[in-house]
Amino acid sequence: MTLTQQVITIGMVVLGTVLTRFLPFLLFPAGKPTPRYIRYLGKVLPSAVFGLLVVYCLKNVSPLSGSHGIPEFISIMAVAALHLWKRQMLISIAGGTVCYMLLVQLVF
Repeated sequence: MTLTQQVITIGMVVLGTVLTRFLPFLLFPAGKPTPRYIRYLGKVLPSAVFGLLVVYCLKNVSPLSGSHGIPEFISIMAVAALHLWKRQMLISIAGGTVCYMLLVQLVF
């Protein structure tokens, strides 16, 4: 990249960051009630994102070849158990990732 391209790239990244950080505060000021559709999206999007993540992670798993999806299944059970136990999303995700990596690297 030339210097001009680097400056333009950095400027666009800064502009995108500033817009995504400050635009919600400009569109939805503190004194006005939040629109219903925004509250609805805030309720349903986290679950939808994790459903999409599960589908994406399991799309290439074949029960007829390789490890037959065993590490994936064990890791899903670990995520579910951790989430039921601690109710902390980040702990569940990190625990499932560590479980999967250990299984793939050391067992399967």
